[in-house]
Amino acid sequence: MHIMPADLLPDRPILVVDDDAKIVRLVRTYLEREGYTVVTAADGPAALDAIERHEPALVVLDLMLPELDGRAVIRAVRRDEESAATPILVLSARGSTMDRIAGLADGADDYLPKPFSPAELVLRVKSILRRTGLETTVDGGPDRPIGTRSTLVHDDLVIDLERFEVTRAGSPIPLTRVEFRLLATLIEADGRVLNRDQLLDAVYGNDQADVLDRTIDVHVGRLRDKLGDDADHPRYVATVRGIGYRAAPIRSAAAST
Repeated sequence: MHIMPADLLPDRPILVVDDDAKIVRLVRTYLEREGYTVVTAADGPAALDAIERHEPALVVLDLMLPELDGRAVIRAVRRDEESAATPILVLSARGSTMDRIAGLADGADDYLPKPFSPAELVLRVKSILRRTGLETTVDGGPDRPIGTRSTLVHDDLVIDLERFEVTRAGSPIPLTRVEFRLLATLIEADGRVLNRDQLLDAVYGNDQADVLDRTIDVHVGRLRDKLGDDADHPRYVATVRGIGYRAAPIRSAAAST
């Protein structure tokens, strides 16, 4: 049995949500072998209750759930300010490209189709926890991969890289960790254009084997929705046609009135 060092494990449990008891046992067994604490739920309402009670470090979520399906669970989590940043790994038999894009558009951080390799599932879990900053480095500090500054400011946005928090005109904006990393990377680039491959590297690192080409576009769309940004007249994230994205030029006070 391989147990991860205690200082590389999140303090909070991993929530596994599936109505198939065999799948739950399989996933639980492999995650517990790695030293993770696991809690489970078998339907959508139970999943939302478990998220509120346990504040999991990560949710492994089936889509075809009784009472409330997985997509509805994702949307409910993302609407709630307390749970909005909770990483979600979808584990579903719905494995078409359109299903995966829909899951990402709803707010999933990653998508693993069934049937799946338990070893790959463990790797995906470790990858998500690593890039969301919920696993810690050996010295106990958060693994913050974005730049060296602790705070970024763009127009009325303030991005706290230590707390993983974003405020707009003083009001908090709940972002997923993927959305946070995407925004911070664009703002820290200080107007430079970043193509989709560069943004994938920043958000996913080396864990891009099964990432869809449209993933960045989906996350940018969700980010704009949360920021109230207009793609045609951007204040925060501008599209550079045929290339990628960049931070929008800061408007003058006269132009913004």
